[in-house]
Amino acid sequence: MSVFPLIFKLTGLSFWMFCSSTECKGEEKVTQPPGDVILTQGQTATLKCTFSTFIGSTLDLFWYKQEVNSYPKFILRRSRSSADNSPEFVKDRFDAELKDSSVPLMIQDLHVCDSAVYYCALRLDWNRSLAHDQDSDIY
Repeated sequence: MSVFPLIFKLTGLSFWMFCSSTECKGEEKVTQPPGDVILTQGQTATLKCTFSTFIGSTLDLFWYKQEVNSYPKFILRRSRSSADNSPEFVKDRFDAELKDSSVPLMIQDLHVCDSAVYYCALRLDWNRSLAHDQDSDIY
């Protein structure tokens, strides 16, 4: 069996949101460490993604894979209440656990075709957050 190094090129991304409306409760940020991850076939990769949001926000975290000369492909979505994977990226190999301030992507049993740029993204659901805030104030 030949051993080929796999290079996971990670681009440090940051998403900041500022607003002046009364609905905006703080800044939201998602960050990936810059640099490449070099592994061999069969190993497990853990790609880091940290985020910060205001307390009590309802959010979805996404992972995408972008191969050379292609568009980003949806891998998975995680929220406090659900977990969805694209059929192309089965949970047995591509998984992520949403923690307090991170959602690391684990890729098990690496293949050469896993070499790509991986992106983490954050989406806030203001409607669900505001509805939750209103419900929590009812006695």
